[in-house]
Amino acid sequence: MCSIIGYSGKDDAAPLLVKGLKRMEYRGYDSVGVATESNSKIELKKGVGRVGEVNAKFHLENLPGKIGIGHTRWATHGKVTDVNAHPHPSNSGQIAIVHNGIIENFEKLKNDLKKEGYNFLSETDSEVIANLLQKNYQKSKNVKNTMINTVSELKGHFSFIAMFDNGQLAAARFHEPLIIGVGEKNYVLSSDVLGFIEQTDEAIYIDNGNFVLIDQDKIQIFDFDGKEIKPLITKVSKEFADVYKGDYAHFTLKEISEQSETIFKAGEGTKEAIVETADYLKHAKNIYLTGSGTSYNASLVGKYLLSKYAKIKSESIISSELQFSPDSIEPNSILIAISQSGESADVLEAVNIAKKADCKIISILNSLTSTLARESDIVIGMNCGPEIGVAATKSFTSQLIIWYKIIQELSNEKMEINFQEISGAVSKTLQEHNNIKKIANEIKEISDIYVLGRGIHYPIAIESALKIKELTYIHAEGIAGGELKHGPLALMDSKVFVIIINPEDSTYQDTLTSAREIKARGAKIIGISDKYSDVYDFWIKLPSTNELTYPIAETIPIQLLSYYASLEKDTDPDYPRNLAKSVTVK
Repeated sequence: MCSIIGYSGKDDAAPLLVKGLKRMEYRGYDSVGVATESNSKIELKKGVGRVGEVNAKFHLENLPGKIGIGHTRWATHGKVTDVNAHPHPSNSGQIAIVHNGIIENFEKLKNDLKKEGYNFLSETDSEVIANLLQKNYQKSKNVKNTMINTVSELKGHFSFIAMFDNGQLAAARFHEPLIIGVGEKNYVLSSDVLGFIEQTDEAIYIDNGNFVLIDQDKIQIFDFDGKEIKPLITKVSKEFADVYKGDYAHFTLKEISEQSETIFKAGEGTKEAIVETADYLKHAKNIYLTGSGTSYNASLVGKYLLSKYAKIKSESIISSELQFSPDSIEPNSILIAISQSGESADVLEAVNIAKKADCKIISILNSLTSTLARESDIVIGMNCGPEIGVAATKSFTSQLIIWYKIIQELSNEKMEINFQEISGAVSKTLQEHNNIKKIANEIKEISDIYVLGRGIHYPIAIESALKIKELTYIHAEGIAGGELKHGPLALMDSKVFVIIINPEDSTYQDTLTSAREIKARGAKIIGISDKYSDVYDFWIKLPSTNELTYPIAETIPIQLLSYYASLEKDTDPDYPRNLAKSVTVK
């Protein structure tokens, strides 16, 4: 969601900015823009569309100068228009900004600035930053003081980069990611390491409530009160440099196909953290699990596993809902926060609420340098590598594997889980491509799909429905098998498809009965099972495994079905409309 980037160095800025924005496309966006400074003049070009399209139309990479800023916007305030795209200039044209986040008091600031004669061209909250900077700069003629005065007036969550026509860059971070790539006489400010990884693997992670000044080859970091902070340079994993599709048509397909390998890496290198987590869970009075979207669905699987196999009770909470009942968190409890990016605003807010109640924070995430990692007491890494496709695939199965490893530590008899067998089951399921492609063609014109599961398969049904919605834009809903007669059966007719998650385990017979009830109402049945039944109109074969580990194998067919159905509907599976990979605003 909303990528920002800035560059100051010895090379031409615009080509580097465009390349950095392309590498961050996975974050989700609807418009693009770049501004550069040359000979004390700021030039700016922007428009609606993808990076390649806007660059081809406006030649962003040809803008002159060795200092610049760029942005991909995901609309929050104002429609998707060229005018609302970033960067935004100040009235004087001496300053331009790019912004990620939401300025909560922008209406008051905007009205106050209008009274002082400032004009606004866009509908965005971001434009107030540019004019507020101009107002404060005209008073002090000093960029440091300008930043101190400006951030003191802003309310909300934000990171922004400001470019001044004197060749200085300034940037601030408040609850939104901001990182500096440090090269040889080159600095790149970015919301994501992918913005600069081709230039350098050395980075400075800006702490919350700090701002940065870059003037040619000099960099300074201050807190919001103006106290100078000594920068700490760390190495970024070079795996981020290897983000490419290879022979795959889309990142989504590549990442689905990688899961037979990524499940081995989940939790790798954080064995001590898993053991420590298990020990805390054994002695905890209250345990809360939280996440958003796919990560919340993974928490539901975790809740089931903790209850059934470790006899430990826990509560799963959607991260965005916790703010409405913060008192429900008992003091001195444990909160396990699950997030692919570690930057999701709702998850970070949930963590903040839990920390106020003196809770122990344990995180399961993919980015070990993220804000969530730094806010956590214990960090368990997914280690699944960069996930570019907006819809989570390999990160979900990695989250499940980590739960298995936690349960393995918690079980009294040291439960043996054969991860080699799980990998083999995934590999076999991935061989169902041709069959799944045919089914995808059958569902492309359908308006409603329901996914039914029982027990541990119910969270997988919810996750499956989410994948279908994200990639195909078909309405989909996960149903608990036992709830069929309590409402959903009224929706069953010849116009709908129902996916039945039905491996041959303790839930098998009851779920098969549900399938027959649905079939009697005329709906088409897609069965996902290791055992054939004549009730299925279409059958996706699962390899036989055990009840504990079926969820990994049964997730793969839904991911593939969603992917191939998106192709049938001519949608982009890597970048679903209106969605962002990392939802950094509430």
